[in-house]
Amino acid sequence: MSSELNILALYGLLVLVLIVVQVLFAMSQVGLPMLARPRDDMPRLTGVAGRMERCVANSVTAMALFAPAVLILAAREGFGGGTLLATQVFLIARLAYALLYPAGIPWARTAVWGLGFFATLYLYVAAL
Repeated sequence: MSSELNILALYGLLVLVLIVVQVLFAMSQVGLPMLARPRDDMPRLTGVAGRMERCVANSVTAMALFAPAVLILAAREGFGGGTLLATQVFLIARLAYALLYPAGIPWARTAVWGLGFFATLYLYVAAL
């Protein structure tokens, strides 16, 4: 398996960890009974719990964009030095994002989000 595919797998694991952390923060705020039932009347999560909820949503969206680019490149045998660097930048940027967003550090969070976004864009251009 290529390094790019390994990075995709590592990012998948990061998203899974973020989901578990988000659930733990949400549980501490609203309790397990609230999380176990339909969430039609669930109160809005605030503070770190709310930021974790948004971080997970953004991370899942990033996965939905990143994974196809990597898989297209794998199918076309289009991996190279640039694609490896782009996937590494993406993973590091998304890890930093996962730490900065819950901490409430806005401009650094935005900067690393941009790095991850442009790394993903690079992968799509490389796939053409």
